[in-house]
Amino acid sequence: MSSRLLLCTDMDRTIIPNGAQKEPATARQDLKTFCDRPEVTLVYVTGRHQVLVQNAIEEYQLPYPDYVISDVGTKIYQTQQNEWQVLDQWESTIDQDWHGKTHQDLLDILSLLDGLELQEPSKQNTHKLSYYVSLSTDIDRLLKEAETLLQAQHVEASLIWSIDEAENIGLLDVLPKNATKLHAIQFLQHFLDYSLDEVVFAGDSGNDLPVLTSEIHSVLVANASDDIKKQAIQLAHANNTMDALYLAQNQSDQNGNYAAGVLQGVGHYIPAFQNI
Repeated sequence: MSSRLLLCTDMDRTIIPNGAQKEPATARQDLKTFCDRPEVTLVYVTGRHQVLVQNAIEEYQLPYPDYVISDVGTKIYQTQQNEWQVLDQWESTIDQDWHGKTHQDLLDILSLLDGLELQEPSKQNTHKLSYYVSLSTDIDRLLKEAETLLQAQHVEASLIWSIDEAENIGLLDVLPKNATKLHAIQFLQHFLDYSLDEVVFAGDSGNDLPVLTSEIHSVLVANASDDIKKQAIQLAHANNTMDALYLAQNQSDQNGNYAAGVLQGVGHYIPAFQNI
């Protein structure tokens, strides 16, 4: 039985109670108490950049992490005594996907396309280009044209499209092909020399599905939407990984929302950690 844990968790609507559902009263304090255990290494896995992660930790009184996978998987930080140190080994790994091309090189390549508006500097980094795109744009055509231009320059990239419903604007991230939550967690697992049964991931949304339905022991918190739960089950069945997917439950003493669901899932996979 494992005596240590690499706990990797999404932030928004997973441990941050910024969804519509009710958070158990002691959920975050219970999580902080749990993560104070010396055998627990805590990793936040998020689309937020460094400042937004730090703001969330302070605003929501979250446990301080040991590592942060941020910016949609393009950055890994080690955090010690409030000092954030970029993990250069990860930078070198994902840099290979762009075959020597820089952020500026990709800007120049994609400048041939109409309809792309570069986002603020705080939302860019060495391996992440982020654009605003009008929702009136033919996005399928735009993505195909962008992919064609990048491939012609031997750039292996992931094009991540999403919509900011509050601002009514499209968002396009251009990342190295392997700069994903799943690849970053797997990299950190091997970098820190954890076995697969010593790793647990928790998430709630569509961008967590590649991890939730992988071989990594994963927890889908109870406040996730019914559609995400359905997709997770279908994909896990297709991937033959149902044994590695746990759906947090509403129990008699506490619901499985947010951090309470995370801890419930940890106890499911590693019974030694059930009593916090």
